[in-house]
Amino acid sequence: MSSQVTLPRLGQGMESGVIVKWLKSEGEQVEKGDPLYELDTEKVTQEVEADSSGVLLRILANEGDEIEVGKAIAVIGEAGEEVSEEEEEEETPDRVEPDEGGAEIGVEKPAEGPEREDEREEGREAGTDAPSEPEQRANGGRVKASPLARRIAKERGVDLAQLRGTGPEGRIVAEDVERAGVSPQRAPAAPPGAARGEVEVVKLNQMRKTIARRMTEAWEAPAFQISMSADMTASIRLREALLERVEEGGVRPTYSDILTKVVALALMRHRDMNAHFAGDEVHLFPTANIGIAVAIPHGLVVPVIPSCETRSIPEIAAARADIVGRTREGKLRAEDLENGTFTISNLGMYGVERFTAVLNPPQAGILAVGAIEEHPVVVDGDLEIQPRMDLTLTVDHRSVDGATASEFLRTVKSFLEEPGLAL
Repeated sequence: MSSQVTLPRLGQGMESGVIVKWLKSEGEQVEKGDPLYELDTEKVTQEVEADSSGVLLRILANEGDEIEVGKAIAVIGEAGEEVSEEEEEEETPDRVEPDEGGAEIGVEKPAEGPEREDEREEGREAGTDAPSEPEQRANGGRVKASPLARRIAKERGVDLAQLRGTGPEGRIVAEDVERAGVSPQRAPAAPPGAARGEVEVVKLNQMRKTIARRMTEAWEAPAFQISMSADMTASIRLREALLERVEEGGVRPTYSDILTKVVALALMRHRDMNAHFAGDEVHLFPTANIGIAVAIPHGLVVPVIPSCETRSIPEIAAARADIVGRTREGKLRAEDLENGTFTISNLGMYGVERFTAVLNPPQAGILAVGAIEEHPVVVDGDLEIQPRMDLTLTVDHRSVDGATASEFLRTVKSFLEEPGLAL
C-alpha cells in the first residue's frame, strides 16, 4: 500500500521549506532512515530521512519548489504499484509562491477544458517557435515546468519550450532556466562612465530571508549598548594550562570556550540577562543555553550549547567543535538551533577589534567580542602593555535596564581577568 511523504515540521515556527535536492530517484528502493532529500528551511539546510521503506513511486515536488509543512512531496509504495496521473495532480503539494496569473498555487480555480488551456498557452507562447523537445509537452500542449521555473523564465525572457527539463518526467525546474543564461528582457541602463555588463540577480535563500526578517525585528526593539575592555593576561595563562592537558587528538580549548563558560556563570548570577522578552512577559531561564554565531556560505546560524554553566571548559570545547563542524557540513539538526537564552558573536579571528552585534530576538542580550590586542594601560601610575579584549553588550531595553546590564558585563570582565572568581 502506497503512502505519501509529507513535508515535516523540523522546528518551532517552521511553516515551509524548499526542496534543494532529491537524493533518491523515482523507481529507486528506499529504506526507512535513508537520506531522501535535502531541505532548505528558515534556519538550516539539512538532509531529511525517509520515514518508511519501499520504492519511491512518484516525486510530487520539484527541486527549487517551496512547500508548506504537511503537504505531500512524494509517494512511497510497493514495487510495481501504480500512481495514476489523476492521483498525482490531486496530491501535488501547494506551493508558497504565486503562479504567473498572480493567484496562489493551490487556490481553487474554475475548471478549464483542453481548448481553454490550449488558448491560454498559445497566448503566452505567442510568437515562439515549436519546442525543440516535444516530449516535455503534456496536458494538451502545456510545457511541464515548476512554478518557480516559470517565474524565473518570465523575468529573464527564457522560452521554456526551448529547454530540456531535468526534473521528473522531463519537467523543467529552476536550475534548467538558470543554466539557460539568457539576459533579462529589460536590463537597467548603465550609469555614464560605468563599465557595461550584465547585472547578476541573486535570489535570497530561505536562510537569508529569515536573517532579513529577524534583523528587521531586532532593529525594531529599543536596544542599547555598553562596552568594557578586559585584561586577558590571566585568561591567556588559563588557556595555556588547559592546552597542556589536552590529549593527542583531543579538542584544543579556545578563548571562545573560556568566554562561553564565564558568560554562563555570569548569567547564573544575573538571571535577568538570561531571558526572553515575550510581549507582556519576560521569561527567565534556569540554565544558560549559549548560542554561538557561526558564519557559513551565504548566511549565519546560531547553534546552541545547552547548560554551559554545568560543563567544564574542555567539555564546552568538545561541544563547540562538534556543533560548529556539523554546522559547516550542513548536518545540523533542528534541535541544535532551539532554546538559546543568550548569544556570543566573536569576530576576533578576523582581526576585528570591536563591533556591535544585533540582537537575536527574543533573547535579552548578545555579546560582541573582538580580538585580543596589546594596549598601553596606566596601572598605579605606571605604564603597562596588556593584552586586552573589547566586549560590547547589546541589550533589549524592554526587559533589561542599564544598571543590570552593566553589572552583568562587569562580572564577565572580572571573571576573564581573574578566572578564580568564577569558582
